[in-house]
Amino acid sequence: MKKIIFLLFLTSWPQIKAQTATEIVNKSDKIARGTTSYAEVKITVVRPKWSKDMNLKIWSKGADYSVSLVTSPAKEKGSVFLKRKTEVWNYIPSIERTIKLPPSMMMQNWMGTDMTNDDLVKQSSIVVDYTHKIIGTEKVIGLDCWKLELTPKEDAAVVWGKIIMWIDKTDYMQLKIEFYDEDAFLVNKLIAYHPKKFGNRTLPSKIEYIPVDKKGQKTVIEYLVWKFDLSIPDTYFTSNYMKRLR
Repeated sequence: MKKIIFLLFLTSWPQIKAQTATEIVNKSDKIARGTTSYAEVKITVVRPKWSKDMNLKIWSKGADYSVSLVTSPAKEKGSVFLKRKTEVWNYIPSIERTIKLPPSMMMQNWMGTDMTNDDLVKQSSIVVDYTHKIIGTEKVIGLDCWKLELTPKEDAAVVWGKIIMWIDKTDYMQLKIEFYDEDAFLVNKLIAYHPKKFGNRTLPSKIEYIPVDKKGQKTVIEYLVWKFDLSIPDTYFTSNYMKRLR
């Protein structure tokens, strides 16, 4: 009888432990966000004949609220971008004005990078706007990963026709992402490097965002400081506070 019970346990254990694709994507997203977070990042815009560095401080709360302060270079220092759900606001220190970005500007490049203003708003869409499917397993930077396919839900207002994502099986890091248009052509890819400990989380400290049809062009994001589950006042995520952010 004991042997029978043990065999039944063994045959049922894989099903108990198996995770769905949606659970994997959701867990990965939550680890990378935390309840709140604070980061100091260096962004390098790379072009065939020149490059440009920017430094930012970024505060976030869940998937709906984030605010970014540009600390260098001097020309952009003091610029602030605020994301509140589906809205993006920009404080411009040179004219001391706060403006709400209209829908017509959402597909424009953000701060001259390869990311758009819409990318700031759509950060949570990989969880809520797509269906998820495991399509294989592969190694990325030497780590075993799930390979997942994300396809838009019928009612989702999203840019991409399909996303392929590689998430590592140990720390749930998003190590590689490919973005396809509605005609299934690869448009952009994201590659993550140099996993590091940030508190009790292991996350990539360097990310490259690459438009595939533009040779020699990419945006590199390096996380210098990354802290999670801090106490951040709600006032940080209001348009009135943007010009006071330091």
